[in-house]
Amino acid sequence: MSSSFLPQMAHAASVSFIEPADGAVVSSPFTVRFGVSGMEVKPAGDMTPGTGHHHLLINQDSIPAGQSIPVDDTHLHFGKGQTDTSLTLPPGKYKLTMQFANGAHQSYGPELSKTIHITVK
Repeated sequence: MSSSFLPQMAHAASVSFIEPADGAVVSSPFTVRFGVSGMEVKPAGDMTPGTGHHHLLINQDSIPAGQSIPVDDTHLHFGKGQTDTSLTLPPGKYKLTMQFANGAHQSYGPELSKTIHITVK
């Protein structure tokens, strides 16, 4: 889908991991905190332009703009508008991708995603 799917203000929008840092070594359970700039966090179902909510993709790539984010063990939804979570993963190396999406769980695309790599000890 074209970038016209994004709200007009989204060109200045971005997401970030507040914690953990890219390359971090963590112990389970660990806290994941999501940041967003240029957009407002609202619960699923709220389709106000310029708003959305976070998703955490475990060992997955960002979702193309306009595609719905699956619901499974590797696509975690934070549809109540949560900005942090406690995550438990077995020891190993992981790619964590934060994906921001609208109230219908439709991705805003790679422009509103961020990927980090962590190791769970």
